[in-house]
Amino acid sequence: MIKKIFILTILASLFNLAQVKTNYKLAILPFSSKGVDEISIQTAESILKLEIERQSSINIIREREINNALQSDICDDIECAVEIGKKVQSDRVFFCKIYPLGSNLILQYYLYDLNENKSVLIEQTKALGLEDLEVVMKRIARSIITETPFSSGAEVGTVVGTETTPFLKKSSSYNFGLTFGYLFPTYGYDSDREKSFTLNAHFDYELPNYAIGLMMGARNGFAINLYGHYLFSASDISPYVGTAVGFHWVSHPTDYDYVFEPFIEREKKQSHGFELVLSAGFRLFRTQRFTIIANLEYLITFNDYKDRAIVFTIGLL
Repeated sequence: MIKKIFILTILASLFNLAQVKTNYKLAILPFSSKGVDEISIQTAESILKLEIERQSSINIIREREINNALQSDICDDIECAVEIGKKVQSDRVFFCKIYPLGSNLILQYYLYDLNENKSVLIEQTKALGLEDLEVVMKRIARSIITETPFSSGAEVGTVVGTETTPFLKKSSSYNFGLTFGYLFPTYGYDSDREKSFTLNAHFDYELPNYAIGLMMGARNGFAINLYGHYLFSASDISPYVGTAVGFHWVSHPTDYDYVFEPFIEREKKQSHGFELVLSAGFRLFRTQRFTIIANLEYLITFNDYKDRAIVFTIGLL
């Protein structure tokens, strides 16, 4: 059941991304605001434009063309935005209103499609003061690019102040978790190709694009290793690849066989040795306090048995 949910979640995400258009012309109108200084407003606009250009192929119409079309007028409603968008021959038009409310800032933003004559986004969010405005702009940029609501665009490092709840990560974090699954021998292990249960404890430190940590596991013996993962995304679905080095005490039978009488001593071999691990997998719900991890590893143990195995585990961090 868990495996089916895992696959469906990934396929749904990939399907949604495939439907999003990012090669159109976008007119970003000057932000309208009352009670917020002009420098902060201009900085917010600049952050938004930079993030859109950095993360997509959307063609942002030059500020000079927008200003010429506006002719110093204030444009803060859909009717006016559509008119300006047509003047500069854009495919879509975006405008944003920022208002102070106590020590907070209320942001209302709109994305309108001129070709289909309909609203794509009508959203409202809140920033905990000017210091939270940078992260909010990054999230709005993500909302525009993916055409999704503001609330669904949380990533590690872009959780805004109003979302700092017990369930969301704001930035990097220390993790502890348990994973379980099976070890499938591919070579060695006394030619015993039967799978065996494995249970692992993880202690790691997670950054937006990297995770480093320590793993201790019962996996046909006992293993301990240091690992590093490169995370391809800071969003809730984050595939990764990685490697690890460590030591593995592989469980092998005694060095003595009983064949009638007496005991016959076999050649003694070292069952323990250093280990190299190659891994790949997914971290799901990364912005949450509890993350599901699915991990596939290939183990190479440098002992006299030349043990090799594939390990698949799933668990929580």
